[in-house]
Amino acid sequence: MTLRILSRLATPMYNLMRFAFGLLFLCHGAQKLFGWFGGQRVELAGLMGVGGVIEFVGGFLIAIGLFTRPAAFICAGQMAVAYLMFHAAKAPLPIQNQGELALLYLFAFLYIMTHGGGLWSVDAYIEAPDTGVRGV
Repeated sequence: MTLRILSRLATPMYNLMRFAFGLLFLCHGAQKLFGWFGGQRVELAGLMGVGGVIEFVGGFLIAIGLFTRPAAFICAGQMAVAYLMFHAAKAPLPIQNQGELALLYLFAFLYIMTHGGGLWSVDAYIEAPDTGVRGV
């Protein structure tokens, strides 16, 4: 009985997870681009500025579920680069090099990339707008 109830929650929970990861990633970009949420603006033409653009735009696209797979792929790649460039050299384990967040985002975005936008996404709406059938 409990497993059946939990199985029914899989679709809403996936979509909630996708939205949450996208929104939180967008906030990281807003810190870098606009200085919001206690962040500091960075030079747009630099490495951190490019990262901020990827975080802001990619996070937005993932949150609403538009071009979800390519956006998640790019965001996952950025997190892999961030971990390797800024964390891995500090210490061997993520808990020691403060790289846990980068790795959590990396693996979440890889999952989102393989799963797609989900039922409640702009991608699903675009895929079948006139049939009444939604899905990825």
